Amino acid sequence: MDLRETDEQQLLRTSVARMAGKYGHDYLIEKARTGGKTTELWKEAGENGYLGVAVPAEYGGGGAGMVELSIVAEEIAAAGCPLLLIVVSPAIAATVIATSGTTDQKERWLPRFADGSAKMSFAITEPDAGSNSHRITTTARRDPDGKGWRISGTKYYISGVDETEATLVVTRLEGAEGTLRPAMFIVPTDTPGMTYQPIEMAIQSPEKQFTVFFDDAHLPDEALVGGEEAGLAALFAGLNPERITVAAYSNGLARYALGKGVAYAKDRTVWKTPIGAHQAIAHPLAKAHMEVELARMATTRAAWFYDAGDMAAAAEAANIAKYSAAEAAINAVDAAVQAHGGNGMAVEYGVGTLIGAVRTARIAPVSREMILNFVAQHTLGLPKSY
Repeated sequence: MDLRETDEQQLLRTSVARMAGKYGHDYLIEKARTGGKTTELWKEAGENGYLGVAVPAEYGGGGAGMVELSIVAEEIAAAGCPLLLIVVSPAIAATVIATSGTTDQKERWLPRFADGSAKMSFAITEPDAGSNSHRITTTARRDPDGKGWRISGTKYYISGVDETEATLVVTRLEGAEGTLRPAMFIVPTDTPGMTYQPIEMAIQSPEKQFTVFFDDAHLPDEALVGGEEAGLAALFAGLNPERITVAAYSNGLARYALGKGVAYAKDRTVWKTPIGAHQAIAHPLAKAHMEVELARMATTRAAWFYDAGDMAAAAEAANIAKYSAAEAAINAVDAAVQAHGGNGMAVEYGVGTLIGAVRTARIAPVSREMILNFVAQHTLGLPKSY
């Protein structure tokens, strides 16, 4: 593994940063306040091929991998305008369909994932399941008439349903009690029997969260992804990219916050000297920088393992990257806010608005505690604690 980026990766990073810099944090906050969507940024990113860097070349994508998609996610976030749906649509949905979809599903969806003209949300979490996916109760059963499937159940905290064309829904096959026998379905948002309502959130974000209800929603046979027996493998194909891109997203936000904090510490003068000359300001920013750089290396490592096809190593590395990046981002934002003093909580300075965004990454898509459980059990060989 070579931590030095290739010329192509460096060019991708520079190009994405230049594009995202035209939008910035003010653009994101204005969209969040007015109920708007980051349509312009998403469209430009798609047209430039950035959203499709990991989509196979034969379907119009860049044919690269998770390393490159992480670069895209990080640089857009580093401009202060992160796109949460990169995690959901290009990372999860596109990867699942590319690895497990039928030929028709690939031909229908992958070219449009590649150019950004299609978005797909992802639904696995449920009100009563929490971190225990084995307890999901949304059930798929064969239609009594033998034509397709019927889905019933509830999903919770599903991102961006109002701006996606379809949702990739994780269900339990009827009759699979006790152990998880998942099956995934592509459910168009206008499917009869599917409804959704927004969850009022404390954080400012253009991407909204929803509770989604399925009331005997009818789907054709071709909506099933990966087949009845391939659901678990298909599901895990998307979960490691999810963790990796969340880590990249957090790294980008951390870099943005540190940039703001450092600039303010250089410029703000109290008692005849810039406040950055004082160790009480400088040291937290320096410490946060080191933590972010470590998290970035962990993220690259996880993406490299995934692209190399080493899924066992990728699973541990993706969890470590997500954990490290979330913690580093929280500390970076805190240091930046504290460096600003009272101005850290003023919207115009662009750091206080990040508190909720980075704090969320400690919880989702998998909590810090469940990552520690994973490492304790699978890496250290300790007894299972849950």
